[in-house]
Amino acid sequence: MSGYLKRLVRDLEAPIEARGFGTGWFSGFFALLLAAAGLCFVAALRWPDWLSTPELARVLGLPVFRIVVHATLLGAYALALLSLLLRPRKALGLTALVVALAGTILGGASVQPREMHDWGIFFGVDFFAVNLIATGLMFAPLERLVPHRSKQRLFRAEWREDLFYFLISSMLVQLITFLALAPSSYLNTHGTGISGIRAVVAGLPWAVQFLLAMFLTDLAQYWFHRLFHRIPFLWGFHAVHHSARSMDWLAGGRMHFVEVVLLRGVTSLPLLTLGFLPSVMQAYIGMVYVYSSLVHANIRGNFNRLGRFIVVPRFHHWHHALEAEGIDKNFAIHFPWLDRLFGTHYFPKGQWPLGYGVPEAVPAGYLAQMRYPFVRKAD
Repeated sequence: MSGYLKRLVRDLEAPIEARGFGTGWFSGFFALLLAAAGLCFVAALRWPDWLSTPELARVLGLPVFRIVVHATLLGAYALALLSLLLRPRKALGLTALVVALAGTILGGASVQPREMHDWGIFFGVDFFAVNLIATGLMFAPLERLVPHRSKQRLFRAEWREDLFYFLISSMLVQLITFLALAPSSYLNTHGTGISGIRAVVAGLPWAVQFLLAMFLTDLAQYWFHRLFHRIPFLWGFHAVHHSARSMDWLAGGRMHFVEVVLLRGVTSLPLLTLGFLPSVMQAYIGMVYVYSSLVHANIRGNFNRLGRFIVVPRFHHWHHALEAEGIDKNFAIHFPWLDRLFGTHYFPKGQWPLGYGVPEAVPAGYLAQMRYPFVRKAD
């Protein structure tokens, strides 16, 4: 089995000249993506109590969703067969075929829910599939069409670790949300003194609420972010995120579990305690998922003028830079003028960092990186 997995990884990491149109690589890759998504959807439909997030359960219950599942599995089959026909190496196409077959055996689009003991615990495989498809199909093609670093591959070094981070944060969405919402739940229970502020915010126009949510969230995370750079123990957690040596849409998911919980707990405070409309919060959260992938993406474009008003990829890439000029700079996630206001702005016209990462030796592997902040020797 390990030998087969090695062949699959070699096929995914094939050099650029072995990935051109007509080689079967693209059909194999998209077949695997669709097959994995189809399997996740079928599993969520079969065991909704454990594998479905409540927010997506209503979508899964729509009749049209089963048509989507059927089309996803059919697309996976078709692309897998095309890859097997075109590609000398069969690992990609064969794996996609097996995964799609597993989804079909579980019941496919006609799968019925299985009764299980509901412990109130769920793992969001449906959220993982939706998140991966939405961001992956949005940014992976862009990184091929308009890359900043044209020689950087889709399956670059450390992609497996970052994909695993993506999977874990999606599947543990319930636990992360429960822990992160604790501060706002406390304030909502005991913060009767801000009821007047909540009424004012709730009465603002929708667009104004959205912009205000962006500003307050950015302001909260700006200082939170600076603390993680300033305090050595906290830096151990954040160093995991900065340890990525390549920047692309997937690198944004590399975050220590502790930092994810603390960050969401802090940034959700203004959203959940100040009376914003639920639709504003939902729109903002959806935007943040996409925006986080965008600012980490390997997409060219200097955006010198636009970058003065909103965070663009080149601005955030400098935050991850190895060069001394970029260290402890550009903490904002939406509005660069916060960095100008607080003296941490660095955005040289038309220039990109030469390298990314951290000078310290952050270990490879998910478990080792989860342990790293607790065994790291502070500077």
